[in-house]
Amino acid sequence: MSAGQDPRSAGPGNGAVRGPAARRMLVGARLRDLRERSGLSRDQAGYAIRGSASKISRIELGRTSLARRDVADLLTLYGLPAGAEREELLRLAQEANERAWWHRYGELVPAWTHRFLDLEEAAREVRAYEPCQIPELLQTEDYTRACLAIRDGIREGDRRIEIDERAAVRRLRRRRFEGDPGRTLAAVLDEAALRRFVGGPELIRGQLGHLAALADAGRVELRIIPVGGRPLPLAHGFTILGFAGRALPDVVYLEFLTTALYLDKPADLAAYTAAWDRLCAAALPPDAGRALLAELIEPL
Repeated sequence: MSAGQDPRSAGPGNGAVRGPAARRMLVGARLRDLRERSGLSRDQAGYAIRGSASKISRIELGRTSLARRDVADLLTLYGLPAGAEREELLRLAQEANERAWWHRYGELVPAWTHRFLDLEEAAREVRAYEPCQIPELLQTEDYTRACLAIRDGIREGDRRIEIDERAAVRRLRRRRFEGDPGRTLAAVLDEAALRRFVGGPELIRGQLGHLAALADAGRVELRIIPVGGRPLPLAHGFTILGFAGRALPDVVYLEFLTTALYLDKPADLAAYTAAWDRLCAAALPPDAGRALLAELIEPL
């Protein structure tokens, strides 16, 4: 949890946290706060629930399932009496073990992205930087399918169903985001990604038109780094997820070919926030970005 952040300010019942992973993180942060206030070590807490210090660490970081009995025993050990907060934490612990909305697609979605799908749903602010492609929440259906085919080497044939299922996950992500007007999305992308003819000119025309419509509507804060501009401070994409009510620390998500990283240490967050600010400074102003989109669409 970020420096100066009090887990009790999360207010479990404030509706700010959704998704199993986010609920596990919230319960874990509160358990850590209670343990530290009680002066107990992870070893002592682990012994009390027939576990180990490493198990307590995983619970506090929200990286394992939560057994109601373990949570109840820890709350008793830490001296939290019966009452509204105790019941709310037990309820959240139970809900944290429920299946997420994307579960039916779980076998086709890379395991390292499962936690991201939960956290993205809970985030109130998403900041995405993509140097090579359009951010996933801004993709059209056709662009999504073309990207999936290229990345996974999937073409027509027996595995076509995999494209359909994976495209469905991205489609649902977009709908869930668009259905919540309280959430914000900012994106920085390289002009080169807009000029890359993924799937052909007609597909790109539709994708660029979609971006222009989103920018004109003010639903997305879109910034474009022009070709030939300043050197980019980062060559790889990243996403910063921010949560309402200080319920959870911000998380930086980095996805690679076969794994992903989730960063929430203050130093990491500060570094990526600074990188985001430099990217925004290198990008065109919003009006100039919209003009560039129109310029790119016109000859297609």
